[in-house]
Amino acid sequence: MEHLSACVYRGKRSKDSCSVTVDGEPLDPRHQVRAVPMAEFEWGYKGGGPGRLAFAILAHHFGDSGKALVSYKNFRDNVIAELVGEEWALDSTQIDSFLKGAITVSMTLEELLKKVRGRSS
Repeated sequence: MEHLSACVYRGKRSKDSCSVTVDGEPLDPRHQVRAVPMAEFEWGYKGGGPGRLAFAILAHHFGDSGKALVSYKNFRDNVIAELVGEEWALDSTQIDSFLKGAITVSMTLEELLKKVRGRSS
């Protein structure tokens, strides 16, 4: 998966909030995209804040919000939820490595089973 340029994303938790930068500049949370939970950046669990962070990182990484919408939940669950501690850093190479190994499914298991069962009957 191609991205615009090599970047380093850094997160830092303070007493009151979490801040995330990309190459030293604040990462745009892209609040105009309503299909993603309206929450402040967070990490270390699966939820709204980590979802917003995963989406924002991927939208920046791809330079495309549409591409980010397809895979942000998988990225949240397998990368952002696994970040621990008060500070972390991810670079474009690490993100690409995860994305190359990730499989994104466009439906839930229940939807897939219904589809398969519907064809076999």
